[in-house]
Amino acid sequence: MTDRIGIFAGDNPFVIAKRWLKEAEATEINDPNAMSLATVDSAGMPNVRVVLLKDIEDDAFVFYTNYEGKKSQELLASGKAAFVIHWKSLHRQIRVRGVVTKEDGQIADDYYASRSLTSRLGAWASKQSRPLDARQTLMDAVDDQAKNHGDDPVRPPFWGGFRIAPIEMEFWADGEYRLHDRFRWTWDDVEKTWDIGRLFP
Repeated sequence: MTDRIGIFAGDNPFVIAKRWLKEAEATEINDPNAMSLATVDSAGMPNVRVVLLKDIEDDAFVFYTNYEGKKSQELLASGKAAFVIHWKSLHRQIRVRGVVTKEDGQIADDYYASRSLTSRLGAWASKQSRPLDARQTLMDAVDDQAKNHGDDPVRPPFWGGFRIAPIEMEFWADGEYRLHDRFRWTWDDVEKTWDIGRLFP
C-alpha cells in the first residue's frame, strides 16, 4: 500500500506498536501502557476496565492480574478479548481483537519478582472482584501476608499473566477535519501472513 508511510510504515504490526508505545512513553504524563480491556460474561454482557500492558512480544500483548477476578474468569471462559490503547498526547490509538492464553510460567515469576514488595504482598492479600467491607480489612490482610511470606514472597498460584494473540489490529491517527487515517491488519491463519487495508475514517 503506497500511502502507508510515516508513522504507519512497516509490514509488522508489532514493530509499529512497539514504536508507538516508545513514543508515548516520552509524551504521556501517566501510564502510557494503559489499555482498556474488554471481555464478555456468560450472558454475553460486555465488561471493560483499564489494565496495564506489560510487554509487546513478537506475536502477542501481555498483561498480569489475579486469575480469580471477574475479568480472568471471563477471559478463561471465552478465550477471547479486545482492547484499545489511546494516546491523547499523540492523537493515536491501537485496537486489538484476539485469542487469549495464560502466562503462568517463568516469565510470570520473573515479572512478579520485579514488583515492589508491597505490590507482591497485595497480590496475595487481594480477593479480587469480591466484596470488601472496609479498606482496613485489606490493609490487615497485607500485614498478615507479610508475616506469612516475609520479604521475598513467591508468586501466588492464582496470579499471573495473559497473552493476547491478535487476529486483528487497527492503527488509527487523528487527521484534520476528522479525516483520520486508519489501517487494519487481519491475520490469515492459512497463509500465516497479515492482510493490510486502509479504512474510511
